[in-house]
Amino acid sequence: MLAILSILPILVVAIFLVGMRWPASKVMPFSYAVCVILALFVWKVPSAQVGAATVHGIVTAITLLYIIFGAILLLNTLQESGGLQTIRRGFTGITEDRRIQVIIIAWLFGSFIEGAAGFGTPAAVAVPLLVGLGFPAMAAVVAGMVIQSVPVSFGAVGTPMLVGVVSGLSADPTISDDLPGLAALIGAHVAFLHTVTGIVIPLFVVSLMTRFFGENKSFSEGLKVWKFAVFAALAMTIPYIIVANVLGPEFPSMLGGLIGLAIVIPAAKKGFLIPKDEVWDFPDKSKWDLEWIGKIEIKDVSAQKGNISMARAWAPYILVGLFLVLTRLETLPFKSLLQSVKLGMNNIFGSGISTTFEIFYSPGTIFIIVTVITFFLHGMTIEAYKKAWANSFKTAIAASTALIFTVPMVQVFLNSGGGAAGYAQMPIELANGVAA
Repeated sequence: MLAILSILPILVVAIFLVGMRWPASKVMPFSYAVCVILALFVWKVPSAQVGAATVHGIVTAITLLYIIFGAILLLNTLQESGGLQTIRRGFTGITEDRRIQVIIIAWLFGSFIEGAAGFGTPAAVAVPLLVGLGFPAMAAVVAGMVIQSVPVSFGAVGTPMLVGVVSGLSADPTISDDLPGLAALIGAHVAFLHTVTGIVIPLFVVSLMTRFFGENKSFSEGLKVWKFAVFAALAMTIPYIIVANVLGPEFPSMLGGLIGLAIVIPAAKKGFLIPKDEVWDFPDKSKWDLEWIGKIEIKDVSAQKGNISMARAWAPYILVGLFLVLTRLETLPFKSLLQSVKLGMNNIFGSGISTTFEIFYSPGTIFIIVTVITFFLHGMTIEAYKKAWANSFKTAIAASTALIFTVPMVQVFLNSGGGAAGYAQMPIELANGVAA
């Protein structure tokens, strides 16, 4: 019975969001309410603990919204400066085939950003870029999410291995003292598994795109680029697995994506392994399903001081990658310096729950700094930059409703132990039920 009750907040999401197709802005408050009722009246958790978990969840949601805001602000800044128009032209200059574009941006560029920053930044960077290039919003999101299956284990300069694995195993007294070495060994095995599956991921993404977003609803149209897709997969995964075994878990995804870009883009420009008989594109926008379309509308805006060069147009994204790398390397002083500034609360409501927000270390801050640089680099007017900020605030506020309830629900779920009923927290009771 406890296992069944524990799964109710998740079941609510499955039924109403997936089954009945309610919007997340309505479903997640409902799920949060169910979780709170269970915590207070079944687990008999003190209200102060539930409140503290909620506050912690809200702060965490704000940190995520801050990253989303920064990423959308960068996109809107490039839109207003005319840089996005140049980037679009640059990709159509490589090829107008959407199948090749999605491999280069989602697979290779997304893998590089995941390796450099992690924590959702590939979706925040690559997905809006695809939307800006004319992809349906849902197709961009699908592509951005599916590619995360390979680089994610080495995201944020190896954080899942160096922090997740090491901290997870440190409590086991039977593990040797050489936990970093063990993490490197596990990382090498993980890289092998990801390399095997990664060979087909770009082809999988392209086939999904042509099947569900193409005019002919055909898998075969995606499979036609199998040679290029496998080539792009190997261009990333071979450096990826070599780096994992030679340099350790910090850089496989970052260097794999970067080396892959350096190999694949020149090859694509020369038409290497790209089908010559057709150029695949989405159907006309008038034929798009309404569910494909997001709330962000990308329009071409001419640069105020003539056409922006390709180098200047791409410079903001290059700076984002560079700054993310420089602020995540342990060998440089920037990481510890930025992490030393923390906003938060300790022992909220006397519950023992604390929350922090490392605002200067957040990718959101890097995005905002880069937009300021872009303002000068692209010669923008104050009015255009203000418009980018205003549009970004509107987008972030629209996204906030679901997150502001989703993350607190998760935190109440996790912090539901120690109540008067004497039950373990909900995830443990759910796990016990599954184990039984």
